[in-house]
Amino acid sequence: MSLPTTPPDEPLDESGAPAPADAADPGEGAEGQHPHPKSRIRSFVVRAGRMGTGQIKALAELGPQFVIPFKPEPLDYERTFGRRAPVVFEIGFGMGGPTAQIARTLPDHDFIGCEVHEPGVGALLKLIGEQDIPNIRIFQHDAVEVLDAMIAPGSLAGVHIYFPDPWHKKRHNKRRLVQSPFIAKLVKHLAPGGYLHLATDWEPYAQQMLEVLSADPDLVNTSTRADGYADKPDYRPLTKFEHRGLKLGHGVWDLVFKRKA
Repeated sequence: MSLPTTPPDEPLDESGAPAPADAADPGEGAEGQHPHPKSRIRSFVVRAGRMGTGQIKALAELGPQFVIPFKPEPLDYERTFGRRAPVVFEIGFGMGGPTAQIARTLPDHDFIGCEVHEPGVGALLKLIGEQDIPNIRIFQHDAVEVLDAMIAPGSLAGVHIYFPDPWHKKRHNKRRLVQSPFIAKLVKHLAPGGYLHLATDWEPYAQQMLEVLSADPDLVNTSTRADGYADKPDYRPLTKFEHRGLKLGHGVWDLVFKRKA
């Protein structure tokens, strides 16, 4: 399964051009995974992007093994991973660095990541090959359609949504992924006791996330802090973007809620 190590692919901005040196890493979270402006919930908007040679090679060599074709039928986890293990679903893994690290930190869990941005899919496949990570599978498809068609209700041990687009302008807030109907959909796919772990670096969005999750009758907040936010779980690595932000005094907010048993 291992791929020869190649030099890191050049970071790209959303247009596909090389990103400036001080730009946020496009792969350090759920960037590009936002709801569509139309009424139907979607987990993304399409972004342009240029593929590096390492990503192209990984897609060709490892894609058939680790990328799951979208089919409107329930996914057999045991057949997919070759074992029985708790399954965690991630929406928008960007370039996949944190996803790969979490999968290595939690080898007794299996991870399904959804990302429509092809360079991100190629980048995660490259990491899977270089680091020999067996417990990740990928959908290059809208996460909402995957949930509706292929993820059985009550079957997930957890859901991760890290740094989704905050849609900063007030008139665009309705485009944010974390809204009550979408959270209700996620909760239905969680097993009793399963968790939702969200993270954002935009405080107004963190406040909205906390309000939406707290209002769901089937969820309970695991935090014991007065502000309702969670301490960063050990399994979630700090991203390069977070390191830069923390040095500048910016905040990051984690939220961990569980489905009631």
